[in-house]
Amino acid sequence: MNEQEVNYTIALTRMTGFNFQTALRLYRELGSGQAVYEHRLDIKDVLPECTNRLAESLKDWSLPLARAAQEMDFITKHHVQPLLLGDEGYPQRLAECPDAPILMYYMGTADLNQRRVINIVGTRHCTTYGMDLIRHFVRDLRQMCPEVLIVSGLAYGVDICAHQEAMNNGYETVGVLAHGLDEIYPTSHREAAKQMLKKGGLLTEYMSETRSDKLNFVKRNRIVAGMCDATILVESAAHGGGLITTSIAMDYDRSVFAFPGPVGAPYSEGCNNLIRDNGASLITSAEDFVKAMGWQSDAKLREAQAAGIERSMFPDLSDDEQKIAKILDEFGDFQLNQLSVKSDIPIGQLTALLFQMEMKGVVRAMAGGSYHLLK
Repeated sequence: MNEQEVNYTIALTRMTGFNFQTALRLYRELGSGQAVYEHRLDIKDVLPECTNRLAESLKDWSLPLARAAQEMDFITKHHVQPLLLGDEGYPQRLAECPDAPILMYYMGTADLNQRRVINIVGTRHCTTYGMDLIRHFVRDLRQMCPEVLIVSGLAYGVDICAHQEAMNNGYETVGVLAHGLDEIYPTSHREAAKQMLKKGGLLTEYMSETRSDKLNFVKRNRIVAGMCDATILVESAAHGGGLITTSIAMDYDRSVFAFPGPVGAPYSEGCNNLIRDNGASLITSAEDFVKAMGWQSDAKLREAQAAGIERSMFPDLSDDEQKIAKILDEFGDFQLNQLSVKSDIPIGQLTALLFQMEMKGVVRAMAGGSYHLLK
């Protein structure tokens, strides 16, 4: 951990009055929180479009740096992992999004860059029908895709059911919070949160002592959507919060699915409308979902890995596969988004190619979401 950079980046989020878009712009334009600090007195020289008001507000960092020092103490004491935009452990899918947080706080054991990451969201008033859907979906998904990280928001209803079923079936699960890590909301989910620290984790963009304001829940939905390959809506009222997450996921060009429900049922109305309006693909089972995502071979790969894949001496590689192998051979390990940029192959297509190359014993997925060429 680069403590100095983390310290300045925490302070930057305070300097901009929690306007994360402004902080993100400054961070990306100058390259780091420390660079923004170093240019605090001549910010308009390096960023001419900076407003006079913002330039003036960036001059005095004394109070934000004092608060950052306090947060650094909390991070150290509670073994929190600060994840800076660009860090290896930062969710790489989220990093591709235009409004990604410049800094997040994480406690847990799960790799946030696993091969498959999905979220399950929906109403806080989950019915027996919804709970049955989640239970059967997660159980069956586990059989077909043994390695999936399940993300949700630790809220009542669908969220907590998704977290519990994930753990019950041997999956890791991460809760994205709308407040600091010094609090668990709702308090009735503290025990589940403790279990998740050992079987997944807790993630937030908010520093300690940040309370769970209503707007924070809306903002955190972009993290839930952005760090995942797909969003699955289980039950939702006509204007439910889960629909915000599906809308953001569509904006990020991520896959969105919804379970249909009985016509006229209040907590199926949002799902049914979304499907009707082509905002989500209809699924009735994990099998539907796996086929739609093209993940049918996951279980076979797991079996092959367990048995030990023997790399062929002269594997039959396509042109794109050869391009990927050449890049990894020349430059070393790359994370998915970096490899996509270097190879000029879209993320979705690249993921499928890398999977085939793993099956051939040519590459291996490493911790942190990077890929290594087996020589």
